[in-house]
Amino acid sequence: MVASEVLKLQRRNIRSLYTKPNLISSNPNSPLHLFHTLHKPSKQTNHVSSERRYGFGLVRLGTDPEPIPDDPTHCEFAADVENIYRILRKFHSRVPKLELALHQSGVVLRSGLTERVLNRCGDAGNLGYRFFAWASQQPNYRPSHDVYRAMIKSLSKMRQFGAVWALLEEMRKESPELITVEMFVVLMRRFASARMVKKAVEVLDEMPKYAFGCLLDAVCKNGSVKEAASLFEDMRVRVKPSIRHFTSLLYGWCRAGKLMEAKHVLVQMKEIGIEIDIVVYNILVGGYAQAGKMADAYELLKEMRRKGCEPNAATYTTVIQALCGQEKMEEAMRVFVEMERSGCEADVVTYSSLISGFCRWGNIVRSCEILESMIQKGFMPSQMTYLQIMLAHEKKEDLEECMGLMGEMRKIGCMLDLGIYNTVIRLACKLGEVKEGVRLWNEMEEAGFSPGLDTFVIMIHGFLAQGCLIEACEYFKEMVGRGLLSGPQYGTLKELMNALLRDEKLEMAKDVWSCIVTRGCELNGRLVHTAWT
Repeated sequence: MVASEVLKLQRRNIRSLYTKPNLISSNPNSPLHLFHTLHKPSKQTNHVSSERRYGFGLVRLGTDPEPIPDDPTHCEFAADVENIYRILRKFHSRVPKLELALHQSGVVLRSGLTERVLNRCGDAGNLGYRFFAWASQQPNYRPSHDVYRAMIKSLSKMRQFGAVWALLEEMRKESPELITVEMFVVLMRRFASARMVKKAVEVLDEMPKYAFGCLLDAVCKNGSVKEAASLFEDMRVRVKPSIRHFTSLLYGWCRAGKLMEAKHVLVQMKEIGIEIDIVVYNILVGGYAQAGKMADAYELLKEMRRKGCEPNAATYTTVIQALCGQEKMEEAMRVFVEMERSGCEADVVTYSSLISGFCRWGNIVRSCEILESMIQKGFMPSQMTYLQIMLAHEKKEDLEECMGLMGEMRKIGCMLDLGIYNTVIRLACKLGEVKEGVRLWNEMEEAGFSPGLDTFVIMIHGFLAQGCLIEACEYFKEMVGRGLLSGPQYGTLKELMNALLRDEKLEMAKDVWSCIVTRGCELNGRLVHTAWT
């Protein structure tokens, strides 16, 4: 039996290792758990959408998953996507074998397939890039706008900005008509989130000036409001200021707690005749509330009513969220009651904010009462709503309650997501229930979710805590193979290496190190010294 067949046999046998009552062992003779079972095609991609609503610090917790294509070829797409995904995972570090395997897979490149493969790769952006690079070289294949957009988003998320610029340059030469403002906006937002404001401005020079508002908004929301204000002053001679520009600045100053600067923005708005609307009021109310100036926030609510601008659900919820953050739960409930009496109907965000607040301060019973009331009134809780309660149970190390909540979610049709799985897996590992963590991992992958960086780190630390060095090494190497290893995770590398050296597993340590080097991970002297000391 050749070595490859032995490895396949080990992979098939490992599932039974974790379904039996035997303890997980680091015995070199035990089969290695590579957690690669065949994935069932996912019928649905589940995401908790979050968007900034009108108001300061107010988060919209979506309950609807992404729409799923209802074309008759969806099942065919799913099968091909899983086939490609398995090939990418197996050969991604060996490009010639990867290209050969893709050629021999029988998969036909067609519209819609590449986008789905990129989506299936999730956080493992290097896998998606490998497929994109191969597909782009195939005859009679031309990447679509959606493919380019997905690739730019993936590379930007990985902060591979050089690769993004190269891709845009390629598009200029090959398909200039596919370049849109949205692609530049994605890149600007990533630069802004990385606090690389100058780079974000460089992007602005490459695109139409009407995208200035997108840049200003991104810079303000990522905490660089001073730079945003300076940029605004420089650009206002070239771009006519709009309410959107002023609203972004107002939000940025309020979020930074600079209420005097926020008032100056209001003065500027009035000077050029811009009317204050519900969005501006909500931002100001949130600014005062988050700064703990509740008297000023309540006075603004009265001013809104006097001027005929009735507070909406976002206004009240902004105040409730601020009170919850200050552990003023009873006052938050009074605002909630006032909200209902005024005829303003609470929404999912309002209920979720109260649930989160009670959970944060340890009152799980009260949060469950609000959850029940919420469901009775016809509101569908989101994954984030349940996650808050699970996090509270996690603090109390109550795995049974977390598992029960997962069952309740399935019962009412609220799909589990990666955040839910990460929380329960983390608690299981913390309690030493590594076998349960592995079971949840397998369930998660079978449901169509790609484990993210956090999931890998949780499992690696869980195995290390139980002395399961072989399994910890395999998960770490898989994490590296998917391109998820970055600077902040070198603490995990150090812990793994120290555990191997303490146990005198020098060959295993060398194997892990070789995996990092051959995958092209960037290592500097400080990190090398840290990992081996």
